[in-house]
Amino acid sequence: MNKITEELLRVVSDFKGSFEGAFNIREDGGCAGRQSTKNIQITSKKDLPGIDIHIAPGTKGETVYIPACVTHSDVDDLVYNDFYVGEGADVVIVAGCGVHSDGEEEARHNGIHRFFVKKGAHVVYREKHLGTGKGNGARRIDPITDVYLEEGSSLEMDTVQLGGVDRTTRKTSGVVGARARLVVRERLMTDGEEFARTDFDVTMEGEDCGVDLMSRSVAKGHSHQEFYSCIKGNARCTGHSECDAILSENGTVVAQPALEANHIDASLIHEAAIGKIAGEQILKLRTLGLTEQEAEARIVEGFLK
Repeated sequence: MNKITEELLRVVSDFKGSFEGAFNIREDGGCAGRQSTKNIQITSKKDLPGIDIHIAPGTKGETVYIPACVTHSDVDDLVYNDFYVGEGADVVIVAGCGVHSDGEEEARHNGIHRFFVKKGAHVVYREKHLGTGKGNGARRIDPITDVYLEEGSSLEMDTVQLGGVDRTTRKTSGVVGARARLVVRERLMTDGEEFARTDFDVTMEGEDCGVDLMSRSVAKGHSHQEFYSCIKGNARCTGHSECDAILSENGTVVAQPALEANHIDASLIHEAAIGKIAGEQILKLRTLGLTEQEAEARIVEGFLK
């Protein structure tokens, strides 16, 4: 690993010089380190760039790290990662991504992840995105996530964009089986001329399954964000999507949540709210001794937690 990779890993995947347990570190399209465990096997794909992660049935309390870093301009990294989570497993997956631009050319990472979660398994998936560097080349991160949840399984996704990403399109799709549950929590902030688009498309196929999609974002500078979601209920199920966005300076946001109820017992709700920070919130914090800029930063920090 080079020094830029190490710096990015510390931010996006809580790297402290080494990882415990199973891990695969991707650097500029290649493997910079890999380790499997008795219960979690990581192997290279034979037909595509990327890896297969097999988690044995009944695995409990283990974490697998699969961070990816692009450390210079003129890199267009494409990777396919498939997760096969065995029945009854309960694991954490950490998959941060950092992109560093140091020149005129674009630096891009596109991770295509598929999750096949067997009956009764539970997965917590954490992902942080970060762009760094003083190059003029665009920093791009375009993740695609496909989720397939079998009966009684669950996946909790927590995704965060920390800043510095010039363009990102984030696509998440899923098929949810009986009594399974998908929870997605997205938090992102854009500034300057940055652009971010989110696409959710989830189908609930099994009886008594549930989906909860939550997005919180802040658009600063002249940045622009777009949020699109569609939840389809094809059985007795519950679905909820929520998009809350704060506008600052000249930032703009488009939010278009959609619902499709194709069963008499499908219960679906969507919420969307866009607006600037309330003046009374700023005033209250200023009475405590904060400047206007400090007050706004404090409010944004709390909003994105």
